[in-house]
Amino acid sequence: MRTDLIQADLAYIYGEDNSLELLTLIKEKIDTFWKVNGEPADKNRAVFNEKDVVLITYGDNVQEKGKVGIRTLHEFLADRVKDVISRVHILPFFPYSSDDGFSVIDYLQVADWMGDWDDVARMNEDFQLMFDMVVNHVSVKSEWFKGFLGNDARFSDYFTVVDPDTDLSAVFRPRALPLLTAFEKADGETVHVWTTFSEDQVDLNFASTRLMMEIVDVMLSYVASGAEYIRLDAIAFIWKEIGTNCLHLPKTHRIVQLMRHILDVVSPNVVIVSETNVPHAENISYFGDGHNEAQMVYNFSLPPLVLHSMQQENSKALTAWAEGLEQVSETTTFFNFLASHDGVGLMPARGLLTRDEINAMAKRVEESGGLVSYKTNSDGSLAPYELNINFLTALGETGDVKEQAQRFLASQSIMLVLQGVPGIYFHSLFGSENWREGVEETGQNRTINREKPERSRLEAELDDETHLRHYVFDGYAKMLNARQNERAFSPLAEQKILNLGEKIFAVLRGDGDDRVLCVVNVSGEPIGIKLNDELGGLTTDLLSDFNRIDNGRLSLNAYQIIWLKG
Repeated sequence: MRTDLIQADLAYIYGEDNSLELLTLIKEKIDTFWKVNGEPADKNRAVFNEKDVVLITYGDNVQEKGKVGIRTLHEFLADRVKDVISRVHILPFFPYSSDDGFSVIDYLQVADWMGDWDDVARMNEDFQLMFDMVVNHVSVKSEWFKGFLGNDARFSDYFTVVDPDTDLSAVFRPRALPLLTAFEKADGETVHVWTTFSEDQVDLNFASTRLMMEIVDVMLSYVASGAEYIRLDAIAFIWKEIGTNCLHLPKTHRIVQLMRHILDVVSPNVVIVSETNVPHAENISYFGDGHNEAQMVYNFSLPPLVLHSMQQENSKALTAWAEGLEQVSETTTFFNFLASHDGVGLMPARGLLTRDEINAMAKRVEESGGLVSYKTNSDGSLAPYELNINFLTALGETGDVKEQAQRFLASQSIMLVLQGVPGIYFHSLFGSENWREGVEETGQNRTINREKPERSRLEAELDDETHLRHYVFDGYAKMLNARQNERAFSPLAEQKILNLGEKIFAVLRGDGDDRVLCVVNVSGEPIGIKLNDELGGLTTDLLSDFNRIDNGRLSLNAYQIIWLKG
């Protein structure tokens, strides 16, 4: 067992004096894991391919009377998408107290309305799974925090207590909420505990070696339960040092490296996915050197840039940004997505779009029935940080469901053709729209894109050939079928961004005989473009089997998507 890298990580985080003792504990955990689950048969690291597509969904996203959530979801997905979706990201399915799962009460239990670990295992028979590790914070109703308030010695250093008079002005604030929350302990003492995201989500203290060992146990239990992708939620915030911004600190990165090095020993095919909703340069820092941190990084700049391109019918900013994308190593790639359970983050657009362009996007979202969430700047002012809206609705209604679906699919095609693994949100694949009723019920902006429809209604609308859901899903499925049969769409295949005009987004994927030219019209007007001799041999459209080239000229209808192969 090669553990020198693990020891080096431990020494950096906790000091040389503690590293050997901690390494012994971790080796014991690994040995126990192998005794129960066996050593990995394949010692090679994970490699991505064109068939990797992830569906992002809540475990109870599809409702059916008399059935638990994961069981119903599994049946529905096995019936509808098994041929085009290889992996499913089940958003936190553990008992929780708020934030639709992201305030976890117990990391090692399945919420009773979701099902049990047997339901998870059965889904794993048909789909590879992504689990969330929500380890920046835990619910105030967790046994860990209850124990802390009750003065149980085991949990005494699991949380960060700060004198409220401490100057914390340098700390980056992702939301317009207090950083510290007051709690009363069993002996009557009032303590102020670090709560980055809400008063129900208390941050864990990774300076505690005991806490770190608990988190290792959680990670190994997820691998044992079938997780092949592990998503590190809000990982950028996990290390606290007063006097800094407490974001992306060196020990934060070293903790990610520790997790990676443990997994490389235990199960090398397990992929770490970092979730850091920050500007692009900071975001990609979680690739590390390409071999020692996350194998996949959420491509957070993509959603606002695509939304801007479609709203303004201009691809200039998107094309300029995409030209700078680079593959870091043969074992890393982007997790490309446009929509998720959260809104469209605006922080990753800063520096790529002007302030006026960001404000215009926010205004369009509000005009389309969406909402805008704000954060507090260091000077006390407020700035928009997230657009809360269903992505399909954000593109606007056209008066014709086929045209509305085509405009939406044009946006989604951009995600599908870029180098990386596509992550498709449930409500994007199945053509949902804004759920304002949910916002009224919960008072939470993000609920607008978190509807959980009845299975019978959902299936009826998907089968109705006049319904928006039908057009969206049918078009999406065609693109996914075409994508998984072309090596040019492997996350590791070559990528060249082409500048064919501000109404077009174009990318050439692959090389040699496996090249595919992907072109999408981001405007509502027909466009004609001239292809050079190098591209002229690519004539057959994978999405329609038609020859699309006439004397080196390619014509596209409004929002048309064309994937050309020789």
